[in-house]
Amino acid sequence: KHYLCGSCAAVTNIAITFPIQKVLFRQQLYGLRTRDAVRQLQKDGLRNLYRGILPPLVQKTSTLALMFGLYEDFSSLLLRHTSAPELLTRSLAAVLAGTTEAIFTPFERVQTLLQDHKHHHRFNNTFHAFRRLRREHGFREYYRGLGPILLRNGPSNALFFGLRGPIKQCLPEANTRAAHLVNDFICGGVLGAMLGFLFYPLNVVKARMQSQVGGDFPSFRTVLVTIWRERDGKVTHLFRGAHLNYHRSLLSWGIINATYELLLKLL
Repeated sequence: KHYLCGSCAAVTNIAITFPIQKVLFRQQLYGLRTRDAVRQLQKDGLRNLYRGILPPLVQKTSTLALMFGLYEDFSSLLLRHTSAPELLTRSLAAVLAGTTEAIFTPFERVQTLLQDHKHHHRFNNTFHAFRRLRREHGFREYYRGLGPILLRNGPSNALFFGLRGPIKQCLPEANTRAAHLVNDFICGGVLGAMLGFLFYPLNVVKARMQSQVGGDFPSFRTVLVTIWRERDGKVTHLFRGAHLNYHRSLLSWGIINATYELLLKLL
């Protein structure tokens, strides 16, 4: 049930927020202002607006299914077989679930390539991109950018599951299904926005690493230093696009959490 609810929540979210994600991606990759990123998408045309949606659709439905499902399974398993405090046990379960999600890195990888206008003429679609990467550069190329993904997934999962309950308890008591839905949306949205902002630099580094095709595999530190220098050594430039990411995460994780909790009750 938890796996199914997580998948359905992901589909709802991706369908609504994908265009916002594309604007954000251009800002992460090129350090553009919001207006310039939107203009770049307008120039690409409406037919390219949802280009690259299949990888995040597959990746998000899979990873959110694992995120919610494995968290419940690992929690039950660890609580049953260990005597550690519940907070520590659930945090470990969240980190393990987040680490397992990283097996779907190839979909994030291909999504990055399809969203980058520099590769529009190189890769026709998702299947073409997967095939060319494997044939020309080998299986390892699928997992370019794995480092920042691992650094992001585990800690963010632990904070999400650890804070979700306490935040909801701070909200006004809900007595109807609609009120519960609103509370779940607010709870998920606030957490998603906060975590999205906190881990934003990791996504900036990931986008840069995954936009490269072939060649060396530079370390996380090397790529971060390169971006830092390119953006005049200013923290504000490293967080360019973070405000849009904040609002997208607010909407995205609000939808995910509210949809997940609603389906969990219905099923």
